Amino acid sequence: MIPRWFQKRTDANPITRRTAIQLGITGVLGISLPECLAMTARASGSARPAAAKNVLVILEQGGLSHIDTWDPKPETISEHRSPYRPIATRVPDMRFTELLPHTARIADKIAVVRSFHHARGGADAHPNGTQYILSGSHPAASSLSMPDIGSIVSHIQGSECRYLPPYIMVPGNHEQAAETRTGFLPAGTRVFKTGGRDLSDPAWIIQGIVPRSELGDGRLTERHRLSSALTPIVPASSETLGMDRFYDQAFDMLTSPRVSAAFDLKREPRSMRDRYGSGHRGSCYLMGRKLIESGVRFVTVDARWPLNAETPRGSNLNWDHHDFIYADQTCELPGATGAGAGRYGIGHWVMMGSVDRAYAALIEDLDQRGLLAETLVCFVSEFGRTPRINRSQGRDHWTHAYSMVFAGAGVRGGQLIGRSDRDGGYVIEHPLTPENYASTVYEKLGIDRGRPIYTPNNRPVFFAHGGEPIPQLL
Repeated sequence: MIPRWFQKRTDANPITRRTAIQLGITGVLGISLPECLAMTARASGSARPAAAKNVLVILEQGGLSHIDTWDPKPETISEHRSPYRPIATRVPDMRFTELLPHTARIADKIAVVRSFHHARGGADAHPNGTQYILSGSHPAASSLSMPDIGSIVSHIQGSECRYLPPYIMVPGNHEQAAETRTGFLPAGTRVFKTGGRDLSDPAWIIQGIVPRSELGDGRLTERHRLSSALTPIVPASSETLGMDRFYDQAFDMLTSPRVSAAFDLKREPRSMRDRYGSGHRGSCYLMGRKLIESGVRFVTVDARWPLNAETPRGSNLNWDHHDFIYADQTCELPGATGAGAGRYGIGHWVMMGSVDRAYAALIEDLDQRGLLAETLVCFVSEFGRTPRINRSQGRDHWTHAYSMVFAGAGVRGGQLIGRSDRDGGYVIEHPLTPENYASTVYEKLGIDRGRPIYTPNNRPVFFAHGGEPIPQLL
């Protein structure tokens, strides 16, 4: 029981963090230190009302070259200059490269941040770089394995859509998708990965979401009722609660007809699928919109083009362009180091051509459906590419400057935020990190960043203390 004098003090004249901790340690109030920290955070929390209901992350993994896309550098020396010239957009003084003609027409709806960088070493390879952008926490910053932003959101807010998991990745079957983490959170916060080599294949379905015929006589429902009846008998823990949540979600996915509708791209008119562009990437972006429309809280689209007859040697079509980044087709040309094997040149349709088409269609589609106003759309990559072209005519990993793009949920479009130098090598104005990105997501969702979440042994973890939200996006 908290004394009345203490309640009055926290209401009229909030205690300082130091005082609260001292009180917790000395046990004056009979409360634990974690409880005291939480009480202090609640007293000083400043979470603003939620501007976003959902979040859609477009993760173009591999280290997308900012110089060739969002941050053109026409004044750099010719040996290292992109061959793709800057073009005008719908917004005066905002320029992209000619790889983004469709996106240029919706520039008034997006905000481009050109000043992301890594403030500390490490996270400069694809696994730890991907983990960094998924969690918004530098992998070397804590002894704890930090959960994905999506898992934290799932843990705190859940989802209004009961019949689908609150955190879904489309398709989530590439090697960097293995970097997703629940960390110390319950199993029920784990991302659900749709899988699927090529979502544009008419035969694509999600295995396991259609009930087996032998369960169609009501036995599945009876099993669920039996499980619910047994639940009070089993001692509760974070793990059992997490598995209960997974079980309930699985039951809902197997019994709700809305599930198959949410994942059925064939229900979309041909004109809409063409609008997003033919092939895998357009289908992935469109699936992202369908899941947001269904009410899924946090969706990540992790698309890369599959190897098929039209893309010989395209075995790993992400953005890791160490070799021949400006090749017309395959980057595996004489003189390649092999570090960029499996890619096509950045200007090819399966690379930026499909991205430009699908991204512009996504933003317009969300806007026309009234979903953009309540959905924060984040276009991210784990880092950028070097301002200098290497001996194999490629660009290597670069963490000192890169771009990310935001739209929706009150983000004012037509903004350029931050600036890199003349060569795109270093941030010279308004430096930002993935921690700032993560804090912005939490702030947009109305999550109180001053309140910790807890490990199974009751250790408080402040999950967004590494950076403040980006004020221009709020």
